[in-house]
Amino acid sequence: MTAAPTADTAPHQDFEVRPFDAPVGAEIVGLDIGRPINEADFRRIHRAHLDHHVLVFRDQQITPDQHIAFSRRFGPLEIHVLHQFHLEGHPEILIVSNIKKADGEPLGLGDAGAYWHSDISYKPHPSLGSLLHAQELPSEGGDTLFADQHLAWEGLSPGMQQRILPLKAEHSYLAKYEELRAKNPWRPKLSQAQIDKVAPAVQPVVRTHPETGRKALFVSEHFTTRIVGLPQEESDALLAELFAHSVKPEYVYRHLWAPHDLVFWDNRSLMHLAAGTPDELRRKLYRTTIEGDLPF
Repeated sequence: MTAAPTADTAPHQDFEVRPFDAPVGAEIVGLDIGRPINEADFRRIHRAHLDHHVLVFRDQQITPDQHIAFSRRFGPLEIHVLHQFHLEGHPEILIVSNIKKADGEPLGLGDAGAYWHSDISYKPHPSLGSLLHAQELPSEGGDTLFADQHLAWEGLSPGMQQRILPLKAEHSYLAKYEELRAKNPWRPKLSQAQIDKVAPAVQPVVRTHPETGRKALFVSEHFTTRIVGLPQEESDALLAELFAHSVKPEYVYRHLWAPHDLVFWDNRSLMHLAAGTPDELRRKLYRTTIEGDLPF
């Protein structure tokens, strides 16, 4: 009986990396991540991810187990605090969906990405990256926007760069949670155990990418609550200025989803935003999130 191919013995897959005509991003065409990927091909994917920050793998008709296995090639996976929306039997997968079950309860997190953010920035070790796989797409809406925070940093004046480089900011998962619950009552009330898992974390306002050495802004309207050491009014004004600057159109790629797209973005380089889906149209995607390291 012939042994199944592994990363050491898998044949080369002939795929293309096609950069988008956009500030950020590239598509991967011709790769099947459901098949074993050899080390040379994996290194090429990894390099493309570092270069382009968001990769779109086209037509990935894969199982949750294959989604998880590919994600794990990049590092250990996060288990999201909203256990209510884990895929059954696969706690590594968070269901992102506006679909209601037969009993009226939500199938998944329907308002994920309602504000610009970088995933898990509210933990001491924020996410390296996230992989979102399309399961069911609406006929309109549902786009995802990505803003390059390296470009945002480079677009600041030298004076502003000097001002913010030494600063730190607090990030909190709870920052807008109740505001979102008020708009979407089905967003679950957090237990004390869940609240304890998402205590606020303090991060540098400007982080250095651990693999490329490039600097990036690292504040977001969703999770960043204050600049440490500044009076509240000054902190609010500075954050408002940075939030507006960080998502200028010249830094943004808008992804229009196609069936079976798998989108892999670098949370150390980007923020993202869900553009929204009409309530009457169904949308369902599966997300894995890779653990990152301590920002510096």
